[in-house]
Amino acid sequence: MNTQSNGGLGTVEGDDAPAEKPLGSRAPHFIKRSRPLHVSWQVGVFVVGLAVVVAGVIMLPLPGPGWLVIFGGMAIWATEFVWAQLVLRWTKRKVTEAAQRALDPKVRRRNIILTTIGLVIIAAALAVYVWKFGLAMPWNVSE
Repeated sequence: MNTQSNGGLGTVEGDDAPAEKPLGSRAPHFIKRSRPLHVSWQVGVFVVGLAVVVAGVIMLPLPGPGWLVIFGGMAIWATEFVWAQLVLRWTKRKVTEAAQRALDPKVRRRNIILTTIGLVIIAAALAVYVWKFGLAMPWNVSE
């Protein structure tokens, strides 16, 4: 059985593990050659990533795909910073594990049962409301 390093985050067992990109800057070579240019590049990447992450955080309570935008900002940071690459690798691994757990027949059966119970409770509450108040909207009901 093959064991390969996972960027300091443990090991991955098995032959089917995809090869991960090496950690580090993905800036063009001509930018990496010049230290001042590379630092300027990193500052620009950080500022753009920060703007995207802040927009995502603002979208969390407001309409919009907040988490998706936050992870987009992290992906922007990951083009230049090792810490963001490690966070994204950890997040991808956790999402993959959660997806595998969700496909487990016992978990699927439990989720279907809980969803059915929730829908029955909502239908019962709606039936009681319609029986008591008719089809009037809640803000038009006068008691």
